[in-house]
Amino acid sequence: MNDILQAGALAGVRVLDLSRVLAGPWAGQLLADLGADVVKVERPGAGDDTRAWGPPWLNDPDGNSTGESAYYLSANRNKRSVTIDIASAEGRRLVRALASKADVVLENFKVGGLEQYGLDYASLKAINPRLVYCSITGFGQSGPYSTRAGYDFLIQGMGGLMSLTGRPDGTEGGGPMKVGVALTDIMTGLYATVAVLAALKRREQSGEGQHVDLALLDVQIACLANQAANYLVGGIVPRRMGNAHPNIVPYQEFPTADGYMIVAVGNDSQFASLCKTLGNPEWSSDERFVTNPQRVKHRSELIALIHGKTVQRTTDEWVAAMEAAGVPCGPINTLDRVFADPHVQARGTRIEMSHPLAKEVPLVANPIRLSESPVQYRNAPPTLGQHTEEVLADWLEASAAEIDALRAKKAI
Repeated sequence: MNDILQAGALAGVRVLDLSRVLAGPWAGQLLADLGADVVKVERPGAGDDTRAWGPPWLNDPDGNSTGESAYYLSANRNKRSVTIDIASAEGRRLVRALASKADVVLENFKVGGLEQYGLDYASLKAINPRLVYCSITGFGQSGPYSTRAGYDFLIQGMGGLMSLTGRPDGTEGGGPMKVGVALTDIMTGLYATVAVLAALKRREQSGEGQHVDLALLDVQIACLANQAANYLVGGIVPRRMGNAHPNIVPYQEFPTADGYMIVAVGNDSQFASLCKTLGNPEWSSDERFVTNPQRVKHRSELIALIHGKTVQRTTDEWVAAMEAAGVPCGPINTLDRVFADPHVQARGTRIEMSHPLAKEVPLVANPIRLSESPVQYRNAPPTLGQHTEEVLADWLEASAAEIDALRAKKAI
């Protein structure tokens, strides 16, 4: 295999990552996994906020804490870390020099937050017109909320997701509920990656970079998908339905003799197979249930009938029977069961990487499978400032004496 095939899809792309916490770092990690050289700029002595977001912490081979939080480790693989104090004039000069060599800048400061340092898009475009500059904020670069701070939990509420998530009011456990991970941040990181790649593609033709404006609120609303369309087309405000689906029945969890399982019937043929497996094939020809629109209309009646059947056998027994019949069905796994699942293991979803403070660090693999330019795992999430000298020498051709002078001035 030649060097081109061995290189990642984004080999040669330089990314200056000024972001922290999750949305920006997630985009940076994805670009790095795809082969880009991503340099993470962090505050000297502190670094990314998430470095302190523990426990749990990564342990060294003797079982002692390394001080590297699991949260930070989740979003910073394949990057190189440099520590630069942008509050100092020399530090700002250094970041501008790095930006002049970069293809992409990622940042998630408040609107206008980098202007005072001369690190905003207009300032950096003046020295690097080809730069793709991606700004991630809670509410975007314009609009009445643009100066507000935005956090995933807040945006899940304001963007409508929590109005759709959770059990109905008036039922046990009823009320709005956030998703169990910072999903809005993650989705924004994914949209940011797509936008950056689109901007790089356009640059190939125009020779010019551009400013990418991504807002968590915009992303959250965009990802309401069919629920947003249901409201815009139907004019009815969706309500919380627990695990039920607004447009498909049966498509939810059902109790079993020893827990719960999920049944996800997507068409009438699957429904007929479900009825046969449950021992009541006649349900599929019942005029109340014969088509999905009818099943949605008579949801409560059908769900009650299915409940009466599913409690008679264990989850594993039902899953085996449903799979044999071609009915989409599965358990509700805890994370220990997720990573113990033979299919998950066969797909290589958990990886191990060497770490400078520990023998190895366990991480979740990138799900992208490219046949000709596969994702590469080159570097574990870096320790704070691990690559400062290396990057300055690599990107800026700085000499040892120049780097020593920067340290003396506390710029790095």
